[in-house]
Amino acid sequence: MQKTILSLILLLFTLTAFSQIDQAAVEKFATDFANEEAQFTKEEVMDVLNQAEYRSDIIEKITRPAEGTMTWERYRKIFMKQGRIDAGIDFYKEHKATLEKVSADTGVPAEIILGIIGVETYFGQIKGSYKVIDALYTLGFGYPKRGKFFKSELGKFLTLSKLENLKATEVLGSYAGAMGYSQFMPSSYIAYAKSFEENGTRDLMDSPEDAIASVANYLKVHRWKKDEPITSRAELTREITGLRKQSTRPKNKVSDYTAIGFKPAEKLQADLPATMLIFDKDGNTEHWFGLYNFYVITRYNHSPLYAMAVYQLAQEIKKGI
Repeated sequence: MQKTILSLILLLFTLTAFSQIDQAAVEKFATDFANEEAQFTKEEVMDVLNQAEYRSDIIEKITRPAEGTMTWERYRKIFMKQGRIDAGIDFYKEHKATLEKVSADTGVPAEIILGIIGVETYFGQIKGSYKVIDALYTLGFGYPKRGKFFKSELGKFLTLSKLENLKATEVLGSYAGAMGYSQFMPSSYIAYAKSFEENGTRDLMDSPEDAIASVANYLKVHRWKKDEPITSRAELTREITGLRKQSTRPKNKVSDYTAIGFKPAEKLQADLPATMLIFDKDGNTEHWFGLYNFYVITRYNHSPLYAMAVYQLAQEIKKGI
């Protein structure tokens, strides 16, 4: 009797999951993609998609992303732990030559490259446990709010699988479909991934050297400004009230904020483009000057919490190398 009940529950779960996906939409995607990409047939595309699994837990996760639900205080504590800092120092020592060469070539500081890889995957220790095909299939066809974007990424992933000789049904990544040390989405992988070795393959899954080169290339393409500062803690020289949330893209200048009572902890050029970042920590409000390179980090992940975590982790690692 118990076996029968269990079988019925499993059958119901399978039918419910299957019903979340419009199979006609899947067929249309396969047809359209094969028509656009001559290297694929519809049968090839459907063979991959028929092996994908709808994951309801992925839908749950994407509706509650950490950056959207956490305070800076809680978010910071995830990444500013001694174990992660020590892992970054060890990673630097192991890949020092690569980091220094890439930094010299691109102008992106080694510690910022380390900060991103450290926040993204704990220096390759946590790359994600979801099948990328499951993530993109689920979100492309089961999450209408961003279905267009994820179907596009699904198509890029299929293209990428041929470009880089990846087994599309086996690659693991995040619940959103990001992959490798650097957690690139398929479109970013195609656009920004680089091989550290000249004329080599772009292996972000298993090559830390390629990941280092690719993270730096991403920031360089998004106009990283060599030798310019990133952020500075702002001290208040007088009481300031009513300051509204600012855009992460600098639209003012440092001098605009110093004129109303914000003093940078480090000396900054008055004419540098700037915004004012506001974070809640330990029950208090922190203010930081957000400069153009801080904005560039948010091109990797749009959350200012993310960019600040990258910056502060980078600074802690830098102290130890």
